Amino acid sequence: MVDLWFVLVCAMFAAYVVLDGYDLGAGIVSPFVAKTDAEQRVVLHTILPFWDGNEVFLVAGAATLYLAFPRLFPAFVSGFYLPVMIVLWLLMGRGLGIEMRHKLDHPLWNQLWDAIFFVSSTLVVLFYGAALGNVVRGVSVDENGDFFAPLWTNFGVGDDAGVLDWYTLLVGATAVVMLARHGALRLRAHTTEDEETERIVGARSARLAERLVAPSALLAVLATVATFAVQPNVARSLGGHPYGVVFGIVAFGGIAFSAIAARRARFARAFQASSAALVGLFACACLGIHPYGVIARIPSRSVLLQDAAAAPYSLGVGLAWWVPGMAAVVAYSIYAHRRLGRGARSAG
Repeated sequence: MVDLWFVLVCAMFAAYVVLDGYDLGAGIVSPFVAKTDAEQRVVLHTILPFWDGNEVFLVAGAATLYLAFPRLFPAFVSGFYLPVMIVLWLLMGRGLGIEMRHKLDHPLWNQLWDAIFFVSSTLVVLFYGAALGNVVRGVSVDENGDFFAPLWTNFGVGDDAGVLDWYTLLVGATAVVMLARHGALRLRAHTTEDEETERIVGARSARLAERLVAPSALLAVLATVATFAVQPNVARSLGGHPYGVVFGIVAFGGIAFSAIAARRARFARAFQASSAALVGLFACACLGIHPYGVIARIPSRSVLLQDAAAAPYSLGVGLAWWVPGMAAVVAYSIYAHRRLGRGARSAG
């Protein structure tokens, strides 16, 4: 039951990475694919029906983590208090960047909120990647089982490492580049050739996605090698789960297939392959963490999932409510994407 809940937590966050990832990616690439106000509206209208709905999976992931592993949720929120607060402010800034630009029709006003949209989207992804890097690398847990991570110390990976060091920044940079490409593919897949502004945005998005193939693959490889170097538990965990190799194949195969599909102008397939690559990489990270909920830089202080889980009765009752609730969320998300995800609109 504990392992099942661990899979469900990882599945919720993986869904968030894929779905809100293309919203965030669109924000990262927006200055490079949209040069005019009309082109920026194309970018925004591509994500407007979904961006806040996609964040439901972030809330669902956090709620699932709290339900199944009540000891982990407060540990992460308190231990990463400063970066959590920064991410919350950045998420608010991103939302304001989307909504406020329509409140006043003035070039300077629009440029201000477009810049906030770009900066907040980029930094949110960077911090998300750094957060994942911290979970995989391990944190500095004291003898009482508590930890508080400063934003940075000396940027080295040691027993007193902060949130940002060379490894977590590498993971963050990998996340930024891969989600930028993910967002560019989404933009190209959901713009049409019928309207000139959409055609221009789509063409720029396709070119940018092609340019980001090599950096995405290179950073993914570097981050993978660095992960094995800084956290020996990853190799042990993946060795104990041989099927983890499948996720690795899905990750790097997804990057390759996405590039091939994009070159053949099959951008919907390219976007799907990019989604598979993101899920594969995230699944490898989750397997690398298992069986721990908190990996400590001093291994004896790590917290096992079994020790952090709720009582078996609570897990059973929670599952009975979780399944129908999340089935409804997933069903509505599929319906909304099929119903509303049919091209962008350049006006409005």
